[in-house]
Amino acid sequence: MTFQEKALYHQIHPAKLFVDWSTGLIALYSFWQQNLIAALVIAIIPSIIVSLVIVRWVDLEKYKQSDFGRYVKQYMTQAMQALRLAGYAVMAMGAWYHVVWLIPLGLLVILFGWLRGRLVPQKQVS
Repeated sequence: MTFQEKALYHQIHPAKLFVDWSTGLIALYSFWQQNLIAALVIAIIPSIIVSLVIVRWVDLEKYKQSDFGRYVKQYMTQAMQALRLAGYAVMAMGAWYHVVWLIPLGLLVILFGWLRGRLVPQKQVS
């Protein structure tokens, strides 16, 4: 499996999903408290560590061959990954400035990044 494939499929490993979602939510509290260093450390460091471990030591072939793997291969483009990051940035800004409605808006952006293929499917080319 190439590094690019590992970089793609590690995103759907349960440990990676758990770490990203849980630390992302915990970091929002630090953003709300305007503790930038703590928020960034919580949001970034565990995610990097789990990514490195998964990419280096986990066999991702079963994720690649799964329905979810086929879905992310088709729809999880770099643009959608950037959109997910932008959605989290919206959530963080909402927490930082105490603009509560930005938090669910950012979450909707993240969910659109994950679900675009279900919401706006592309025609399969044979």
